[in-house]
Amino acid sequence: MNKILTVSPSPHVHSSDSTQKIMYRVVYAMLPALVWSVFVFGLAALWVTLLAVVSCLAFEYLIQKYLMKVKPSVTDGSALITGILIAFNVPSNIPWWIIIIGSMAAIGIGKLSFGGIGTNIFNPALVGRVFLLISFPVQMTSWPVNNQSGIDGITSATPLGIIKEGVTNGIPISEISGNLPSTMDMLFGNIGGSLGEISALILIIGGLYMLWKKVITWHIPVSVIGTVAAIAAIFWLVDSEVFINPVYHILTGGLMLGAIFMATDMVSSPMTPKGQIIYGVGIGLITISIRLFGAYPEGISFAILIMNAVTPLINNYVKPKRFGGN
Repeated sequence: MNKILTVSPSPHVHSSDSTQKIMYRVVYAMLPALVWSVFVFGLAALWVTLLAVVSCLAFEYLIQKYLMKVKPSVTDGSALITGILIAFNVPSNIPWWIIIIGSMAAIGIGKLSFGGIGTNIFNPALVGRVFLLISFPVQMTSWPVNNQSGIDGITSATPLGIIKEGVTNGIPISEISGNLPSTMDMLFGNIGGSLGEISALILIIGGLYMLWKKVITWHIPVSVIGTVAAIAAIFWLVDSEVFINPVYHILTGGLMLGAIFMATDMVSSPMTPKGQIIYGVGIGLITISIRLFGAYPEGISFAILIMNAVTPLINNYVKPKRFGGN
């Protein structure tokens, strides 16, 4: 035998993809939503996004260079994504200094305190968002009316907020529905809300792009949205005067943004398809539980963070067998 089998260490499968390429594909997927938010809310949306991105890049550079004493990694695209996602999770009329605080919490607490990209347990942008929601609840829930209404400087409640307030006060859904936007309004973003939750259709287009580029798989988005829709449909069929139909739960709030762009974070989500489905179902269950029975009208941010913490257990439970193992 002249040929000898040579066994070398992993990795055995190589790809032209890099962390930077993957990150920038996510950025490209978010650009349609960013452009649409500027169209809907005006230049204020662009200002919020630029400030969040610059703040995240600056905090990452300063903390890594002067506190961690390591080479800054601001060019890998991860801080850029965090900045855009922070902007997508806040109102366009939020004070500038709150954006800076949220960026510091996202990068300093959510990311670099765990060691940086690849080692963070929680999605950094969600850490920043929840930090701001708890610290500045009034500013984080004062949603501006979009520019398509022709009125500037007016704030209004989101559809989920209107539903939550009405149901809490004992008003039946049949009466509340008269104050709610149509399905087309929710699809195209003719509603109040944060920058990244005003058009479900635009977010879906971004998600399809990431699926095409194989940045994400279908398992997490479909399991999150499907679980919310199924549970919401059950309660709606039981009592349609207390619970809104599942279409509103799917198209309003941050469900699309969370399911497509935040829950799919490859660092803080499970590795295997089976684990991703378990993870997505968990996010969906927690989200709809908070929406239907909790104090907040929205629950996707809390749900993702909770399941981020459960991810190591899911990975341990569904990890594939080692080659040659029992």
